[in-house]
Amino acid sequence: MNDHHISDDEHGELGEAEYAQFMELAAEEGFDIDDVEDAIEEAGHGPLPVLAVVGRPNVGKSTLVNRIIGRREAVVEDKPGVTRDRVTYEAEWAGRRFKLVDTGGWEQDVLGIDASVAAQAEYAIDAADAVVFVVDATVGATDTDAAVVRLLRKAGKPVVLCANKVDGPSAEADAAMLWSLGLGEPHPVSALHGRGTGDMLDAVIEALPDAPAQTFGGATPGGPRRIALIGRPNVGKSSLLNKVAREDRVVVNELAGTTRDPVDELIELGGVTWKFVDTAGIRKRVHLQQGADYYASLRTAAAVEKAEVAVILIDAGESISVQDQRIVTMAVDSGRAIVVAYNKWDTLDEERRYYLEREIETELAQIAWAPRVNVSAATGRHMERLVPAIETALAGWETRVPTGRLNAFLGELVSSHPHPVRGGKQPRILFGTQAGTKPPRFVLFASGFIEHGYRRFVERRLREEFGFEGTPIKISVRVREKRGRKK
Repeated sequence: MNDHHISDDEHGELGEAEYAQFMELAAEEGFDIDDVEDAIEEAGHGPLPVLAVVGRPNVGKSTLVNRIIGRREAVVEDKPGVTRDRVTYEAEWAGRRFKLVDTGGWEQDVLGIDASVAAQAEYAIDAADAVVFVVDATVGATDTDAAVVRLLRKAGKPVVLCANKVDGPSAEADAAMLWSLGLGEPHPVSALHGRGTGDMLDAVIEALPDAPAQTFGGATPGGPRRIALIGRPNVGKSSLLNKVAREDRVVVNELAGTTRDPVDELIELGGVTWKFVDTAGIRKRVHLQQGADYYASLRTAAAVEKAEVAVILIDAGESISVQDQRIVTMAVDSGRAIVVAYNKWDTLDEERRYYLEREIETELAQIAWAPRVNVSAATGRHMERLVPAIETALAGWETRVPTGRLNAFLGELVSSHPHPVRGGKQPRILFGTQAGTKPPRFVLFASGFIEHGYRRFVERRLREEFGFEGTPIKISVRVREKRGRKK
C-alpha cells in the first residue's frame, strides 16, 4: 500500500483512496463530516512554526503570552526574575496554530541588564521563525531596546513590534513614537486588557511561515538528520560530542555551563552524516542558580525545536533529579524522537546500578518506550550503540499505520477490553486514523468521553502492536455529537 507516501495538507497523511473510505465510515457512524475533516486536519499538522516573544524585563511579555494562549500559565509577577519550568506553549489564532517561546522569565543584574536580555533574546530568536518584540510604550525606546533591535536585524527574522501598555486612545501617541526603532509599524496593545491584541496577532500570522523554516533531513533528500544533545549542565554533553567527533570541537571544563552558544556539528557516524546541536548548558554565576536554570530551559527548548531526535544525557552516578525530569518532559512535549543515554556508566558500582534501575522505573516511567544506551563519554565505552538507538527512534517517529489495519486493531481491542461503564453508559471507540507522523498522531472517534486511563491503555497497546519505539504518540479523541436532540 503506497498511500502512506502521499501527503496532503487537508487529509493529514491519508492518501486519496484511504481518505475516501475513511469519510464513508465516518458518515455511516453518524459523524458530522466537517467535524471529522477538522479533526484530521488538526491532528495532521507537521511541526508548527515558532514565535518568540522578546523584550526587556517588565514590559509585559508573560502577560502577553497568557493573552495569546488564552489561559494564565506563564507566571506573572511585578518583579523581574520570576522563573518557571515551561518556556514553550502551543497557541492558535484565526485557525493557524503555532508554538510560542516565552522569554519573560529572568534578568541577571550582576550580568548587566543589556547582556541578560541579549542572552535570552539570542536563544529564543535562534529557534524562532518570527519574533514579537515587546516594548513598553509608556516608557519609550530604551538603550536595551535598541540593543535587542540590533540583534533582531542581525538575525534577519520577521519581526512584529508590539507597543504594550497602551490602555486607551490617549496613549496611542506613545506607541507612534516607536516608529523610531526602524522595525516598521508599532502595534498598540494592552496585554492586560486585551486591547489591540487581535490586530497584532493578525500581523503575526502574516509574518509566520506556513511551516517551520527548518526543513528536516527526511524532507530534504540527502540532508543530515538533526540531533540535539540535551541534559542538565555538566552531565557530559560536550565530552560526548567530542568523543563522537573524535576531536575536541567543544570546550570541556569541570565548571558547569562552559558552553554558551549552541554548536552545530556535522559528524559522520556509522557511515552516515548527522548534524549534532550541542546545547551544553549556560554560564553559571554564583548566587544565580535559578537564573542559570531558566537560561538552560530556554536554551534546551531552542535546540530541541531545531532537532528531530533529542538524546537526553543523564548522569548515571547521581540520583535522577527534578531538572532531569523537566528536560524529559520538555522533549516529550516537543514531539521529538527520544534516546536516553546514561553517561559515566563505567564509574558505577553494583549498589548504584541497582538503585539507578529502581529510579529509572519510578522517575522515568513516562519514557519507558525510549531506547536506552549506557555510555561513557570520557572513555568512549559503548558509543557505537548510540547510532542504532537514534535510527530506531527515528524509525518509530516516522512509522505510519494504514487506516484499515488500525481499525482492525481497534475493533479487537474494544471488544476484548471495553471502556469501563460510567454513569450507566459505556463509551466506545468506533474507529480512528493516523493523521500524521513525526511524531505519530492519531485521531480516535468515539460515542462518548474516553477517560485518560483508557487512552493510556490504548497507547500502550498501540506500542505493543506497532512498535513506535523511541517516539511520543499523540492521541486526540472526537466524540460524536447527538444530533436532533435538544435538552
